[in-house]
Amino acid sequence: MVTKFLIFFFLSIIALTSVTAEDGTGFVGSPNRKFLGLKTKEKLSHFRFYWHDILTGSNPSAIQIIPSVPKYNTTTSFGLVRILDNPLTLGPELSSKQVGRAEGLYASASRSELSLLMVMNFALTEGKYNGSTITIMGRNRALSKVSREMPVIGGSGIFRFARGYALVKTHSSDPKTMQATVEYNVYVLHY
Repeated sequence: MVTKFLIFFFLSIIALTSVTAEDGTGFVGSPNRKFLGLKTKEKLSHFRFYWHDILTGSNPSAIQIIPSVPKYNTTTSFGLVRILDNPLTLGPELSSKQVGRAEGLYASASRSELSLLMVMNFALTEGKYNGSTITIMGRNRALSKVSREMPVIGGSGIFRFARGYALVKTHSSDPKTMQATVEYNVYVLHY
């Protein structure tokens, strides 16, 4: 117990001394870049994943938590919200190598077209990226034939302070089984 306290105490001292006050207010400072794990140059990485949305069967990867709003009577399922924990694979087949999970939610946010608000963390599980996440949030016009673009708004681990974008296109979808496979090409600037 004493050892844990001492470790916490010394880490707290290091963290406090790594920020120096700039304007005399006491709540803003200039952090030590090395302490935060920031290198001097950013890298641009490209990832390609296949995102599998499985809505039916004994082990769905996305479940509805809020149904669509019946009074609007639209074909877009306006108001519907699903929580997801979808597999990310290297190839379009669900049986291909899994490299992470897409954890988050999507909501049908338009009354006139199938446009989803997507909020996801791509939790990676392979190689040096294991344990790191890429965070995406944006509009996805799900039925669009062309690639859709969504922003990368951050991340964790290797992707701390990340920014970029994802190009998204539907690889396949089956209205009977309510399953879709979507290709994500993610371009991330990170340290």
